Amino acid sequence: MNQTQKINSTFIVIITVFFFWGFVAASNGILIPLFKAKFHLTQFQSQWVDSAFYMAYAVGSLIYFGLSVKIGDPLNKIGYKKGLVAGLLLSAIGALLFIPAANLNSYAFLLLALFVIGLGFALQQIVANPFVANFGDKAHGAHRLSLAGGINSFGTTIGPVLLSIALFGSVTAPKPEAMGIEAVKVPAMILFGLFILCAALIQFSKLPKIEETEGEGSDKFNITQYPQLMLGMIGIFLYVGVEVSIQSNMGALLEMPSIKGIDHTKIAPYISLYWGSLMIGRWTGAISVFNLGKTGKIIAQIAVPLVAFAVVFIVNNINSYDTSDFISYLPYVFFAIFLFIISGEDASKTLLYLASAAAIMMVVGLLTTGNVALLSFMSGGLFCSVMWPCIFSLAIGGLGKHTNQGSSLLIMMILGGAIVPPFQGYLADHYDAHSSYIVTVFCFAYLAWFAFKVKRIYAAKNIVLTETAVKSGH
Repeated sequence: MNQTQKINSTFIVIITVFFFWGFVAASNGILIPLFKAKFHLTQFQSQWVDSAFYMAYAVGSLIYFGLSVKIGDPLNKIGYKKGLVAGLLLSAIGALLFIPAANLNSYAFLLLALFVIGLGFALQQIVANPFVANFGDKAHGAHRLSLAGGINSFGTTIGPVLLSIALFGSVTAPKPEAMGIEAVKVPAMILFGLFILCAALIQFSKLPKIEETEGEGSDKFNITQYPQLMLGMIGIFLYVGVEVSIQSNMGALLEMPSIKGIDHTKIAPYISLYWGSLMIGRWTGAISVFNLGKTGKIIAQIAVPLVAFAVVFIVNNINSYDTSDFISYLPYVFFAIFLFIISGEDASKTLLYLASAAAIMMVVGLLTTGNVALLSFMSGGLFCSVMWPCIFSLAIGGLGKHTNQGSSLLIMMILGGAIVPPFQGYLADHYDAHSSYIVTVFCFAYLAWFAFKVKRIYAAKNIVLTETAVKSGH
C-alpha cells in the first residue's frame, strides 16, 4: 500500500465518526414517542431527549475549554488520535448505560445515557473537525469537511430506519405503547460495539501528525486576538440556528392557507426534501476532494446534485408520498449548482455567495405566497449545506496551537439550534408563521457579512488557507 492509499484509508476511518453524529441525532426522533408512551410524558417532557443530547455539546465544550485555560490544550498534550479514541470510548460508555437504565425503567437514567453519548460526541467534534480541515492541503479543508458532512447526512438518512428495524423488527413500527422499554437494549449494544470497533480502528491506524505551530499571540489563549474566531462563533450559532429553524417551523408554515393549507400528517415529504437539500449540497461540495480535471469537475458538479435529488425523489415515491411539488424545486437546485461552480474553492467566496443567495431567497419567500414562498424558504437547505465547513475553516484559520481551544468554542455554539427555532416560534405565535421567517433573513445576512469581513481580517493578519500557512502559523 503506497502513502496515498494509506492516507485515504486513514481519512475514511476518521470520517466514520461524522456518520455516528448524524445516526444518533436523527435516531432520537424514534426514541421520543417510545419514551413518551412508556413513561407517560407530556410532549414538552419528551423533548428532553433532544435537550439532553444537544446540551452535552455545550457542557463538553465548556469543560474542554476550561481545562485548556488551566492546564493547557489537552489535545496538544495527548494528540488527536488519543482524543478521538477517548471521545468514542466515552460515547460507548453512554451506549452501555442504556442497559441498566432500561432495567431500572428510569427516564432520567436514559437521558443521562444520551447525555454521556453527547459528551463523547463533543470531544469527537472538537478533534475531528480541525483534523479533517487540516488533513492535507489547508486550502481544501472546507471541501473535506463537506465530504464528512455528506457522510453525516447519510447517517441522518439511514439512522431512523435502522433503529426502527432494531426496535420493532421493521421500518413500519407498531404503536410505541406496544413496545417495552427493554427494546432499547439491543440497539444500545450494537451501538456500543460500533463505537468500540471504530475506536480500535483509529487506535491501530497510523494517523498523520497535524502540526499546530505557534501562530499569533502569546502562549496564553486570548480570544480577543482572533476576531475571525469571535465572529465565527456567532456565525456557527446563527448557522445551526437557522438550519434547524427553517424546518422546525415549516409545519406551521404549511398549515397556512396562503402557503399550502395542509395538516401535519402531510408535511413529511417537504421535511424530507429540506433535509435532502442539505445532502444535495454536501455531496456537491465534496467533489473538490477528488482529483478531477477542470471539465470533469464541472460535469460532476452538475451530475452529482441531480443524482442526489433523484435519490430524495425516489425515496419519497417509494414511501408513497406526494412528490408533485418536487419538480418545481429543480430551478432552485440548478441555481445552487451555478453558485457552487462560480464560487470555486475559496471558502469565503463560497460562504458569501451562498449566504447572500439564501438571504435573497428568504426575502422572496416573505414577499410571496404559495409554492414560490414555500420552495424559496426550503431552498435554505441547499445554501446551508456547505456553510458549516466554510465557517469552521475560516474561524480557526491562523489560530495555530490554539486551534483546538477555538474548535471547542465553535462546537459550543451548536446551542444556536436550541435558541433560534423557539425564538422564531415565539414570533409565529404573536404574528404568523409566514412573517416569522424574517428571522432567517437576518441570520443569512450576518453570515454573508462574516464572509466579507473575515476576508479583510485575513488580509490584515496575512493569514492564508494553505498548507504552508499551517506550518508557518500565518
